[in-house]
Amino acid sequence: MPSLKDLKNRIASVKATQKITKAMKMVAAAKLRRAQEAAEAARPYSQRMSIVLSNIAQAVGTDDSAPLLMTGTGRDKTHLLVVCTAERGLCGGFNSQIARFARDHIRKLLAEGKTVKIICVGKKGFDILRREFASLIIDRVDLREVKKIGFENADQIGKKVIGLFEKGEFDVCTLFYSEFKSVISQVPTALQLIPAAVPAAASADTGSAAIYEYEPDAGEILSDLIPRNISVQVFRALLENVAGEMGAKMSAMDNATRNAGEMINKLTLSYNRQRQAQITKELIEIISGAEAL
Repeated sequence: MPSLKDLKNRIASVKATQKITKAMKMVAAAKLRRAQEAAEAARPYSQRMSIVLSNIAQAVGTDDSAPLLMTGTGRDKTHLLVVCTAERGLCGGFNSQIARFARDHIRKLLAEGKTVKIICVGKKGFDILRREFASLIIDRVDLREVKKIGFENADQIGKKVIGLFEKGEFDVCTLFYSEFKSVISQVPTALQLIPAAVPAAASADTGSAAIYEYEPDAGEILSDLIPRNISVQVFRALLENVAGEMGAKMSAMDNATRNAGEMINKLTLSYNRQRQAQITKELIEIISGAEAL
């Protein structure tokens, strides 16, 4: 049984931890508001970009003028997975959910005999995936020094992916990230970047019966838009991840603060009981000594 001094030290330690978790919760809540606004602001642009690409892609069809980034190489042998996670922990199961989703996809591809290559964006995803797939990781993007995610960060990743595709390093590229729904809900998501995934529902929104004329031709427009769209989708994924990370961190720190409070109550109860028992024992010894005299 721990002594009174040990219990007192333990209570003081848990109280100090509770102050830290409470402060981290407040910081995460403040950052979440800005991150959520940034993620929600990026969604309409990203969705509209997909609609524009869908419209132009319908005009091009299977024409030879369509760029390879849209049509692909015609093969499905080598897959590149861009896995985006957070740089830091203390955010519950946020990072592990994305990594688990990507890991299941990797295992499925390997079981089908495909070649898999991985680019990790974020330290936590790299730490998780390298335990099992260290030989498949070809690159890692470190954003720890970046205080605020900007489009230039996503554009660098997008250009890196396009450069690998132009070198013939892969046939299909899929982006993994967590879509922010709410503070307690972040959904792991996979988005195919190359060949460009043209949403089927977009044609209904734009009106497939409409006829457009493009200048320059649709193929040249796609050659410029698709690389930009890749960077836009990566940028959106990074913003969604930041919002999801802050939401998960706020929830995790709130739970940690509550748990610390419960532990303090239990330790205080044990301390008071043991202290009362010790006082009672000393009183009994004093009374017994007095009676013996």
